[in-house]
Amino acid sequence: MSRRGWVLFSVMCVLWGIPYLFIKVAVDEVSVAVVVFARTALGAAVLLPLAYRSGGFGAARRHWRPLLVFTALEILGPWALLSDAEQHLTSSMTGLLIAAVPIVGVVLARCAGDTERLGPARWAGLLVGLAGVAVLAAPHLEGGSAWAIGEVMLVVVGYSIAPMIALRHLRDVPSLQLSASSLGIAALIYAGPAAATLPDRLPSGRVLAALAALGLVCTALAFTVFFELIREVGTSRGMVFTYVNPAVAVVAGVLFLGEPLTGTILASFVLILGGSVLATIRPPAEPPDTPVPSAPATARTQTADPA
Repeated sequence: MSRRGWVLFSVMCVLWGIPYLFIKVAVDEVSVAVVVFARTALGAAVLLPLAYRSGGFGAARRHWRPLLVFTALEILGPWALLSDAEQHLTSSMTGLLIAAVPIVGVVLARCAGDTERLGPARWAGLLVGLAGVAVLAAPHLEGGSAWAIGEVMLVVVGYSIAPMIALRHLRDVPSLQLSASSLGIAALIYAGPAAATLPDRLPSGRVLAALAALGLVCTALAFTVFFELIREVGTSRGMVFTYVNPAVAVVAGVLFLGEPLTGTILASFVLILGGSVLATIRPPAEPPDTPVPSAPATARTQTADPA
């Protein structure tokens, strides 16, 4: 991988590893609706003009039905559920639970008719990863924490199904247009609830900075860097950063929010990440993706989980 590829890869590891930190900060003072609206509106404000200049939204309009389903599963539901869950869970725990997306994705793909054979290593990965989720969640299965864990698991399901929608029904929609359109739709939908739940006074500078970072850094900049990474190194190698994001989430929570780094977190981290790697091993006969030098990334690249 080129030096530029490594730089883009490292940046993505951070950009989609730190949203959990900023969400945790923001929900202390503003409603879930305000958090989601701020993030989607700021992201859309940056990406919509870029998408328009790169070819317009004709493809998105032609596929508006699957686009709405994709938006619901990737943004509308997950970003609200994550924000609500982090009122009860630490940011590091949330990031680790989201790391189960590749594992659930394999299971759902099989249920949806994927005929690719799962060898012993991939089956072992599924079991190990699910064991890691159980180790992490079991001590918190009571009261508000149990509800919050359920919300994060719904996010995991949404993040697992959304790429299937993109791959099967949105192949003709370039990823920049897909992301910009989804963010714009989500911002419009959350504008009303956000206006109805605005705080009585201006949030603290810490919270305003967190909202700005969510929209401009973790959404607009992250999507832009993501497309460049896929063009530079190809889909398979580019998506490896999703295995690093949970580590970034844990480190950020411990360093900046003083969240505990317990033996349970470390054990679940090893199990979930190890299981994810094993469960998504490519069969030896399957050819690797090749870098795309100039054409826009298509919907098949939209397989990450932008928290």
